Amino acid sequence: MTRIEECILYRDFSEGEVLKKMTEMLEAHERKEEMEPYRGWFYECLGKLVEMAGAYGFSGNLWHNYLTYLLVNKENAFSTACEIVGHVEGSINQMALHDFVRFKELYDYDIRVLDEIFESGDCSIICDYQNTSGNRKLFNKRLRDRIAELSVRLANAADNGEFMEDMISFYKDFGVGKLGLHKAFRVDRIDGKAQIIPITNIAHVRLDDLVGYEIAKKKLIDNTEAFVQGRKANNCLLYGDAGTGKSSSIKGILNQYYEQGLRIIEVYKHQFQDLNEIISQIKNRNYKFIIYMDDLSFEEFEIEYKYLKAVIEGGLEKKPDNVLIYATSNRRHLVREQFSDKEGRRDDLHSSDTVQEKLSLVSRFGVTIFFCGPDKKEYQNIVRTLAERNGVKMDEDTLLLEANRWELQHGGLSGRTAQQFIDYLLGQQK
Repeated sequence: MTRIEECILYRDFSEGEVLKKMTEMLEAHERKEEMEPYRGWFYECLGKLVEMAGAYGFSGNLWHNYLTYLLVNKENAFSTACEIVGHVEGSINQMALHDFVRFKELYDYDIRVLDEIFESGDCSIICDYQNTSGNRKLFNKRLRDRIAELSVRLANAADNGEFMEDMISFYKDFGVGKLGLHKAFRVDRIDGKAQIIPITNIAHVRLDDLVGYEIAKKKLIDNTEAFVQGRKANNCLLYGDAGTGKSSSIKGILNQYYEQGLRIIEVYKHQFQDLNEIISQIKNRNYKFIIYMDDLSFEEFEIEYKYLKAVIEGGLEKKPDNVLIYATSNRRHLVREQFSDKEGRRDDLHSSDTVQEKLSLVSRFGVTIFFCGPDKKEYQNIVRTLAERNGVKMDEDTLLLEANRWELQHGGLSGRTAQQFIDYLLGQQK
């Protein structure tokens, strides 16, 4: 058994094969064993460290980056207790320190000693790796940089206590595991179970990017701010004309409050039956979760809204305090109604009950925010503002004339149309 296998909390890593093989090699060397049988493992581990660097964008000491990646992703009794809140009381601290002592030994160990054993210079490259530029599939730059910075701090920690303090500080500031390190998520069924999957490419939209709608934005901010601060808040419905910034407002809210522990999980209609399972996976975490439903509406034959009604309010199990539901829709009442519902022309003997059932969904959103399409003057103001922000050089009269022509051919007056017009102009610049 290696020293790392004596860990109590930090064990059984999903990507721990390199850790297991490297620690076995290092301890075999300390015992002065014959190392030639480990040659295959040596090159296999180096190859996997390089592949990790390509997937996540790491540079510098890849061995330290790998160890740090394991630590920041390990959800256990200690790390999940420390996420967002920081220091906790209890014997769990002694258990964590027990494990960190062993990890600090790995950070302090100079793996370049393996170069001498296997007559290789490859460990030296791994310890000062220069990565290629380009987009990463699994991490964005913000997340990669935070892990890389922590890796350097852990490697330079003066003692085990400082090492532990650095880990607690990271858990407090950024959280742990996929829920801590990522902002937004989608839902997928894997092996018959609903799984929360990180979305790695998020548009960095700010609320200030949305021109106008100050009253609507303030209403959304006030509700969200109360939520992240632990006060009472309501489920929220953003409705109104297409292209007016409803979805952009949700993205802006996410980016504004992520640092305070806000996370968003996007769910589609066909996944509403999984809502209870999703909520069970997040209800005991220290983050605040918005379950987000974009472009929500139901045709008469669709019954998924009944699952949503039960989750929002009405089931025996109370919705957790760290979960809210935000939805956007072009419809005020979400479920399509027909005149026959109100006139009682159908086979339903209690037509008023039918109407009430369809209206009861929207009534469970405590906050409703209307996004109205802009008039001509407001549309032109949006165009002017976006042109100035993006550095479009054009005479104002010509700009507005072209903007008016554009909206007539591309969907009418809306913020989306204005943005598309500006994107077109930027694309034409050489």
